[in-house]
Amino acid sequence: MGPLDLLNHLLNFAAPALAVGLVLAFLAPVFMKNKALDRTRTAQVAINFVVGLLALLAGLLFFGRDGKMASYAALVLATAASQWWAMRR
Repeated sequence: MGPLDLLNHLLNFAAPALAVGLVLAFLAPVFMKNKALDRTRTAQVAINFVVGLLALLAGLLFFGRDGKMASYAALVLATAASQWWAMRR
């Protein structure tokens, strides 16, 4: 595997975490209108992205392969929990 293939695999591994983090950070104020934002959206996206990557990495280590639906469910639950924690004040 060449370096471009490795980069392609790593970007495709991280893409779901970035997409869920972005959508969650931008849609959270719509659904939680009475909550004030403690952090900027950039910080929320970064926190959600890191938490999502950790959830996907845990799924990869636990199952031994990427792309399991349980890993994606853990991604959604972990990023939702981090977004809730960021907006709980």
